[in-house]
Amino acid sequence: MVLADYGADVIKVEAPGGGDGTRAWGPPWVGDQSAYFLAANRNKRSITVDLKAPEGRQIIHELAVHSDVVVENFKVGGAEKLGVDYTTLAAINPRLIYCSITGYGQTGPYKDRAGYDFIVQAQGGVMSITGPEDGEPYKVGVAIADITAGLFAATAILAALHERERSGKGQVIDVALFDAQLAWLANVAQNYLATGETPARYGNAHPSIVPYETFPTADGRIAVGIGTDAQFRRFCAAAGHPELAEDARFNTNCARVEHRTTLIPLLQAIFCTRTTTTWLDLFNALGVPAGPINDVAAALNDPQSVARNMVQEIDHPTVGPIKLLGPVAKFGRTPAQIHSAPPPLGYHTDEVLRGLLGYDADRIAALRQRTVI
Repeated sequence: MVLADYGADVIKVEAPGGGDGTRAWGPPWVGDQSAYFLAANRNKRSITVDLKAPEGRQIIHELAVHSDVVVENFKVGGAEKLGVDYTTLAAINPRLIYCSITGYGQTGPYKDRAGYDFIVQAQGGVMSITGPEDGEPYKVGVAIADITAGLFAATAILAALHERERSGKGQVIDVALFDAQLAWLANVAQNYLATGETPARYGNAHPSIVPYETFPTADGRIAVGIGTDAQFRRFCAAAGHPELAEDARFNTNCARVEHRTTLIPLLQAIFCTRTTTTWLDLFNALGVPAGPINDVAAALNDPQSVARNMVQEIDHPTVGPIKLLGPVAKFGRTPAQIHSAPPPLGYHTDEVLRGLLGYDADRIAALRQRTVI
């Protein structure tokens, strides 16, 4: 979807009859479309092809001639069984970039396992550091392993396309949800590699920065990220407690981390004396990061979201106007844009076969009669 936002012509190949499993992942529904499917399929063209039929495989082979990139998410070995693997397609088009996205990758002891985001979050360590300090491990509220694996795949594809301009050759890209989840641990993983100590859960707090968490206010809660000693001094002075920044236990971040159990209750008492809005005004004036704890509705309707055009409306061919999240990257000369709605199943089959592969109406009708498409 990201590549399609940037202008790629993305053809989504689905099985006749059911298609992408997320089409059935509802409620909620928008007309006859699942909201889940709408979230990740804008700007794509959908065709239906039975890959188990020889004529279906032939369609994919013909599409490979016209394609720069193939992305597939079969279980390991599945593409080979269907004759749409890299070796087969690269023989047709040696410049092809072929990206496989699986739960655990094409190698290793787990390569044959099915991999869902939730399982990978559990196995990849992120659940162990998410949730209340004294509670059970929690998953992240969205499918972060799926999303980050897709983003790693997109950047890898762009790099491979760039390299191809020099070499003239395609290549295989192997992306695993598990690897993406490990990479997503970032500084927490590095903390373990540096110390050998298993990272703990800190709830909304940060293992290496204090204060960097949520605090209760007189009428709600606020998220505060004081990342430097200078910011801490400015905050303490503006809050009427300059003595905290002068205290040897708190005057450096290292000291604040060491004495967090002493400092945090003091700060909680201070934050409870004023409203969330009052604190936000103060932090904004100081240039210290802080924000409200918005629910999804508030976040999507935030003035900043509106200004950045992060919610857009487009017409869907079967359900009418729908709202979608907008592209993230803002290009100065070639803007990313939503030019077409997430497609109904097989909506572009005739268009692609006729316009790209040159099939005539009789041939398309015969394929449809035999349920190849």
